[in-house]
Amino acid sequence: MGLVSVAEILADAKARSYAVGAFNLNNMEILQAIIGAAEAERSPVILQASQGGIAYAGLEYIAAMAKVAAEKATVPVALNLDHGTSFEQAVRCIRHGFSAVMIDGSHHPYSENVSICQRVVAAAHAVGVSVEGELGRIGGTEDDISVDEKDAMLADPDEVVSFVAETDVDCLAVAIGTAHGVYHGEPKLDFERLAKIRSLVEIPLVLHGASGVSDEDIKQAIARGICKINIDTELRQAFSGAVRGELAADPSQIDPRKLLGPARSAMEEVVREKLRLFGSSQKA
Repeated sequence: MGLVSVAEILADAKARSYAVGAFNLNNMEILQAIIGAAEAERSPVILQASQGGIAYAGLEYIAAMAKVAAEKATVPVALNLDHGTSFEQAVRCIRHGFSAVMIDGSHHPYSENVSICQRVVAAAHAVGVSVEGELGRIGGTEDDISVDEKDAMLADPDEVVSFVAETDVDCLAVAIGTAHGVYHGEPKLDFERLAKIRSLVEIPLVLHGASGVSDEDIKQAIARGICKINIDTELRQAFSGAVRGELAADPSQIDPRKLLGPARSAMEEVVREKLRLFGSSQKA
């Protein structure tokens, strides 16, 4: 089938009131787990490459693996740069075949965030690549990007309106109380804020830091306009838990296939559960 843009996938999600899972890709087993789950559930899916994933596997390897997976897949698959740090990096990803890029200017003042998004949108849209922006600052740690709780802030609905109008981004991550990484307490999402934002703009909205958020809160977020949901930490937990289990059962095991195979299966089950929860099963 080949890679499709995130904008194309999310247009259907918004029209039919479901969300699409976006899962971070770091190696072949994770990729196979994500695609295997999407095929089994007949669901569209978004592959994501974070800063850590690109540093670990290499941009060329990430892009090549994702392209092969998308070509073999019978469901829609997109490849998105997650939390892009610069215009230059976004362009490199576009040149390597990414079908979508996120440019995260949320740590800059509003005017700089708008400016960098405008540059990325101009370059991306010229070649049919979609762009995700971010407003507000999501706390926690994702790879080498860390935001202290005191520095996290929620998205301002009025700023969302002007930001979307000025940048022409295809979708927008809005900070409503989630955090990256493992939660140390119960996350409290600001659903009133989300509903207000949804009433003001038409573009699909994105929820970051969704690993560990309750199923009920996920459903409420989707009902209030979330169309893309990012999951990473729960895949890591499934992966590491399965490997630990195999080594505990047989400490002498040295065959990576017998360690990574069960880890792949564990991750695939997590992805399948998320796709069903998000409502994207049988939507491909």
